[in-house]
Amino acid sequence: MLRIGMLTSGGDCQALNAAMRGVVKALYHKTDEIEIYGFKEGYKGLMYSNFDMLTSRDFSGILTVGGTILGTSRQPFKLMRVPDENGLDKVEAMKHTYHKLNLNCLVILGGNGTHKTANMLREEGLNVITLPKTIDNDLWGTDMTFGFQSAVDIATNTIDCIHTTATSHSRVFIVEVMGHKVGWVTLHAGIAGGADIILLPEIPYDPDVVADAIKRRAKAGKRFTILAVAEGAISKKDAKLSKKEYREKMEKKKYPSVAYKVAEEIQSRCDQEVRVTVPGHTQRGGSPVPYDRVLATRLGAAAAELIWNKEFGYMVAIRNGNITKVPLQEVAGKLKVVDPKADIIKEAKRTGISFGDEKMKD
Repeated sequence: MLRIGMLTSGGDCQALNAAMRGVVKALYHKTDEIEIYGFKEGYKGLMYSNFDMLTSRDFSGILTVGGTILGTSRQPFKLMRVPDENGLDKVEAMKHTYHKLNLNCLVILGGNGTHKTANMLREEGLNVITLPKTIDNDLWGTDMTFGFQSAVDIATNTIDCIHTTATSHSRVFIVEVMGHKVGWVTLHAGIAGGADIILLPEIPYDPDVVADAIKRRAKAGKRFTILAVAEGAISKKDAKLSKKEYREKMEKKKYPSVAYKVAEEIQSRCDQEVRVTVPGHTQRGGSPVPYDRVLATRLGAAAAELIWNKEFGYMVAIRNGNITKVPLQEVAGKLKVVDPKADIIKEAKRTGISFGDEKMKD
């Protein structure tokens, strides 16, 4: 009997269900002798032995369904070694649940923090296979994470919708896109949506440069300007502050988010009205786009093959269009950020897009 534990951890996103479906369908294609334990609300379910026994029927009809049928929660890696309010040793509790159920493998779907904990469980002797989930596409070791393309599609659609009202009212519109530490979603959605200015966490901006780009458009007869701003975008001045100093500055100014800070900076330098749009968690929701359904299915099927072959301790990834495996210890703790010198940045600048870091040449 093959006994598989499965959990989804961290923020939800599109195609989590599709990925789990891929794992289960591929395993059932090999044998009917399977027991699947679905842990509720991520690592919390593993800690407190809160699970449902699932069958292949539970994974039928969920390819196009967003979110996760198992539920999820955020369990910070830095607190994993800290006992809970009742003194429970979380790591030992997770190991106890694993061994109590006599699991052959634990399948974990998640992002950066999730992979740190998954690698820790591997180090503790558990058989673990992971799948790369995050809309941010910031997991090291894979070219793409499922959920990313779906989020880009939603953010792009928001920018598309802003175009008509921006044109009608001759305004500056800021669309705040998800991405605290990395700007992959903002970069792709900004280019795809025709944003005039893109601000990323990896490229600190100068408010004067941003204002200059807006004024140049107005001088050229352009009635509006659209900015795609990552929620982790930061000015060159603020980038010099410590994390604590920056947090205190944002709290003192009482900005709801960075987009409102950028709006204030623009408003004080330009004559045009500025409006902010924050699509927020809509970027995580809805049905996964076809690309993510295909990717998640491929990754899930590959994970099943690793389980069948008893190859544990890997994250399933896609590189150069091919599905492969990457050792967990190489993935955990590493972040894949946007390189300011990357070709995609250079190419975007050639089309006239400003990243707020340097003034455009005449």
